[in-house]
Amino acid sequence: MSSKNPLIDRFQRTISYARIAVTSRCNLRCTYCMSEEHECHSSASHRDTLKTADIALLIRILAGLGIRKIRFTGGEPLLRNDIAELVRTAKDTVGIETVSLTTNGVLLHKHLDGLRKAGLDALNLSIDTLDRERYRAITRRDVFEQVKANLDILLASKAIPVKLNVVMMRGINSDEIAEFMEFTREHAVTVRFMELQPFDDHQIWKTGRFLGLDKIQALLREIYPELLQHRGTSTEYFSFSLSGYEGSAAIIPAYTRNFCSQCNRIRITSEGTVISCLYDKQGIELLPLLQRNAEIEEISDLFRTAVHQKPEDGRNQGEGENLRTSMSEIGG
Repeated sequence: MSSKNPLIDRFQRTISYARIAVTSRCNLRCTYCMSEEHECHSSASHRDTLKTADIALLIRILAGLGIRKIRFTGGEPLLRNDIAELVRTAKDTVGIETVSLTTNGVLLHKHLDGLRKAGLDALNLSIDTLDRERYRAITRRDVFEQVKANLDILLASKAIPVKLNVVMMRGINSDEIAEFMEFTREHAVTVRFMELQPFDDHQIWKTGRFLGLDKIQALLREIYPELLQHRGTSTEYFSFSLSGYEGSAAIIPAYTRNFCSQCNRIRITSEGTVISCLYDKQGIELLPLLQRNAEIEEISDLFRTAVHQKPEDGRNQGEGENLRTSMSEIGG
């Protein structure tokens, strides 16, 4: 289905990808994302979490505006019992070509069969270490064995393409690059080494844990001089493989963001706010329109306004005090 009025920003970028946070709740407390006390400060957001019907309506409207890819995020999206229903709804929406999901994997055993039957196209699983004690230190939860078992089941099923998201932190897990690369020897997964970002509830961003693109690449090449570099997507531009390995690796410059000029996405938070950039400090409230059953064209105009406000380069937005404190508030 082609849109008569696709979402095009001021810089002639066509917006075709929407990330929808279906909850801001999470069952982990990662040191680079959410503090232990975070949810007690945001109880109102749980009352306002978008309903199933709201999300279905938004997906239909977005498809009509040229959105072709939907990713469900959180918080932790598998905390929603209707997540497979949401995937099916998106897959059944005319115009939507790809539906994916990002999860920490803790509850994957409860939802994997439903997600597979719903037609999920791809799954990103966040796992920052392959060591149980280190996992507990990073996430503040002792659930590594469950996550690893779920990952093994997912890979064995070969039902859904898998990528592993690994947030790299100096002195915390930066010595595990080789272990993750070796994981790709026999598994057809993409391991994505990601830069730390400053949305961490004021926990570790200013403690020297940041590990940038250049350093991650240098560590990779130090261990694997034979590493082959490939031209990947705008997000996974720095893509690598090793001869004879089933999988591959990529570096995601999530903070230094070399791909801003090619950004084709918008985000909808679980509180019902549309944000056009990770560094958008306010966004535009969508929830009031849904609550009063606004006309489709009015909601469509809100999306057009949000896209019009999209900056050319998020790096120029700054890191002021008004930034959201946790990635769970933004939707990944």
